[in-house]
Amino acid sequence: MDKYIEMIRIRFLMMLAYRTNYYSGILIYSINIGAYYFLWQAIYGAKDQIEGLSALQMTTYVAVAWMARAFYFNNIDREMALEIKEGKVAVELIRPYNYLLMKTMQGLGEGLFRLFFFSVPGMVIVALIFPLQLSANLSTWGLFSLSILLSFLINTQINLLTGITTFFLYNNTGLIRAKRVVIDLFSGLLLPISFFPFWAQDILKYLPFQGISYVPSMIFTNGFTTSEAWNAIILQGIWVIILVIPIQVLWYVAKKQLIIQGG
Repeated sequence: MDKYIEMIRIRFLMMLAYRTNYYSGILIYSINIGAYYFLWQAIYGAKDQIEGLSALQMTTYVAVAWMARAFYFNNIDREMALEIKEGKVAVELIRPYNYLLMKTMQGLGEGLFRLFFFSVPGMVIVALIFPLQLSANLSTWGLFSLSILLSFLINTQINLLTGITTFFLYNNTGLIRAKRVVIDLFSGLLLPISFFPFWAQDILKYLPFQGISYVPSMIFTNGFTTSEAWNAIILQGIWVIILVIPIQVLWYVAKKQLIIQGG
């Protein structure tokens, strides 16, 4: 396990070398959150609540959703695609570690860097500019922390699945872009799932996407009761287990038909 922990450290240090990019990213995210703030203020108008969320909760939801995205977001699918195209994956496969676990640890190292140098300072800046409802309940913070960790795992597993498809498609750039749009839309990042039509909610509850952004954001804003929060977290954990199956099946098949395009 030491080698995987070392991968987390190395990726964290690599990101640290280019931290200036993330300082500018905080400004961009703050502007983005500001745009959503004024949009939702206009939508709410004189209404106290919409779909169980007050205007203050919605502002907090937007801020948390975007700042949490900095933690769970990673580009390991693009990295995998590039390594497969260039033939570097052949070398990675003979090294003494599990390739998929290695990519997961690299994503975690990247996520931890963004958490400390992007999400936390970004949330402080946003809280100084816009009215947010930050819970003083430690149990809420604990549930949110557990949920955001599971959201990272779900998002990373989907990225692994997308990256593995490079073995079969050889060029999956379009799929990677489509995947990002689907996740941003159906994870609840752009719009809470509870705002979707009922038929769409019925479909989305059978998909893993809401476990990426909607669940942790609703927990943080107290949009869920304690029992609802635990049920949502359990569902996140179930999806983490379920997604292991297609990953392992595709990985087994992919290695059998490995074709190196470069190198």
